[in-house]
Amino acid sequence: MTAQEKLTKLFIKPETPFHAYPFDQIKDTDYGELIDCAIQLQREEINAIESNTENPSFANTSLALENSGEALEALLGAFYNLLSANSNDILRSTAEAFSPKLSALSSDISLSDSLFQRIKVLHDSKETLSLLEEEKRLLHRQYQSFVRNGALLPKEKKEALRKINEALSKASLAFGNNLLSDSKLFRLYLPPADEALQGIPSNILELAHQRAIKEGELSGYLFSLDAPEYQAIQRFAETSWLRETFYKAWMQRGYQHNIYNNAALVRKIVNLRLAKAQILGYPSYAHYALELKMVNHPDKVFHFIESLETVSLPKAEEELKKIATIKGSSIKPWDINFYFEKLCQKDFKFSEKELKPYFPLESTIKGVLGLAERLYGLSFIYDPSLSVYAEGIKAYRVEDPERKEFIGLLYLDFFPREGKRSGAWMNNLREASEKQRPHILLVMNFNPPSEGQEALLLPSEVHTFLHEFGHALHGLLTQVRFSSLSGTNVVHDFVELPSQINENWLTEPEFLASFARHYQTGEQIPSTLLQRFIDSSKYRTGYDTQRQLAFGFLDLALHTINSPLKEDFSIEEFEKKAFNKAPGFGTLPEGCAMSPSFSHLFSGGYAAGYYGYKWSEVLSTDAFSLFQEHGVFDRSTAESFRKQILEKGDTDDPQNLYRAFRGRDPEIKALVKRDGFCQNQQ
Repeated sequence: MTAQEKLTKLFIKPETPFHAYPFDQIKDTDYGELIDCAIQLQREEINAIESNTENPSFANTSLALENSGEALEALLGAFYNLLSANSNDILRSTAEAFSPKLSALSSDISLSDSLFQRIKVLHDSKETLSLLEEEKRLLHRQYQSFVRNGALLPKEKKEALRKINEALSKASLAFGNNLLSDSKLFRLYLPPADEALQGIPSNILELAHQRAIKEGELSGYLFSLDAPEYQAIQRFAETSWLRETFYKAWMQRGYQHNIYNNAALVRKIVNLRLAKAQILGYPSYAHYALELKMVNHPDKVFHFIESLETVSLPKAEEELKKIATIKGSSIKPWDINFYFEKLCQKDFKFSEKELKPYFPLESTIKGVLGLAERLYGLSFIYDPSLSVYAEGIKAYRVEDPERKEFIGLLYLDFFPREGKRSGAWMNNLREASEKQRPHILLVMNFNPPSEGQEALLLPSEVHTFLHEFGHALHGLLTQVRFSSLSGTNVVHDFVELPSQINENWLTEPEFLASFARHYQTGEQIPSTLLQRFIDSSKYRTGYDTQRQLAFGFLDLALHTINSPLKEDFSIEEFEKKAFNKAPGFGTLPEGCAMSPSFSHLFSGGYAAGYYGYKWSEVLSTDAFSLFQEHGVFDRSTAESFRKQILEKGDTDDPQNLYRAFRGRDPEIKALVKRDGFCQNQQ
């Protein structure tokens, strides 16, 4: 079988239902040969457009460009997912080997003068071409992309930009690989009955015990830095030195004295981004990155986060004063989550652990998916015949019975495993277009179940599930012809609206009543416990907002520089200045740093865009207030959200889409009210 035949059989058009990836037939060693083949196929497709002697038309140029690289897109959809969710040495070395080739392909396309000239001819005359609005949007985005990637530059600057792009691609990949490798090094062993084990949840102890046995210890507990273990120890471990050890290990990922130290890469990536922006005529990378966003200038972003810092600081200071009183002395960073847990128990007589028995995984899946059934009329059919890439992943067919439509495929990956990065995310395995429906993957890192028992989720994990499922709905419900405009392919400060609005249903009693049952008795959450949970939802909003804003200030500080960071650049000093702008968060201990593990900025696409999380909260709380006005399960409001937001992708500017749904521009009032901030300080 030739490489192209294998590419078609495994990735482009597998002989499986809905062309789902046959993961059980794909070997890790296949990717190298097939990526080479797919790159060559796209080069041939691009060459055919460039060498076309006919006058440019939408079909022979714009549409042909959109359709080029379908084989590569199908292949990389699977490959990059595995690289994040089920990585190993073979996949990482393949990614490292092909990063320069993929970067070169991208640069060859974006810097092709003949291709750009054909697009420019069409763009300059688009109003006379009888194009549909979506076709005009595609053509406009293509023209913008060429210009923003250097098409108007002279030859020598194009070559310089090409080298910068290649170096950025390599550096970002190395950053992510270093972070994953460094995180895997941490192990901490505690013997049976050690006093430091007090307070750690039983499922985390069981996980650590099984790891101890697997790695050669006959008894005791062997802990890792997997997110569920780290978070549980920060919140529940009674022993201060243990919380401190884990906190510092977490905040030193990518910053230790070993080969995985990312400090030099932070400086390199920031300087390369600055060089790219300035070659393109922008004073800083933030000016370049924000140009097409809803909040489209660094000054506007600073104004937004500074105003939110002002309104949230009094509540953050009050919250920190309360937990310091509980402790009886000054608060250290590793005390914050632990004593916030104590504060919640003191003020609201509530601990997240109390609700855990009411969220067994299977019924929670039904509840979360059931939300979309009720709001949008969707149906989710579990399909064990669909191949998955690791044990425990669930795959579903998604349908709309009312419209008699197949919507797409949804894969759910819940638990940590070796080779899986921390955090939670949504991936497009296959992008939606007029040719196919989307295949969507949600990846999380929930507390795994104890052996022989059902997994039970904390409310915060249900919150994460709802958030990522909102992204999934954005990808699944898209009704867009062109994949580059479909689903979640929107500007970054708009993409979190569908995910964050979904979080609001977690504190709605009617939603919880539909699925939350005690895993042993089948009883619903008692009304008094439910009310304590709802009341507790605002108990640390001040601090959490200050924390997010601190990261936003750091992001902007890194990406608004207008001269390169020097060799003696101190990450810790730089971060200290940025974090001081959000005093409710504070600064990090000596020897700790955020940037070397800040994958959102350095390997995740959020550079100069981290503020988008808070901006999207403004959008989502304002949008949800319309649901509250008409009823949180009102189908007409849900249908409007589906039609104006979820289905539209990037077919119109987000400001227009939001106004079409909400009837006006977004307002911050709903966020201030929800989080209990001082109304008179807006």
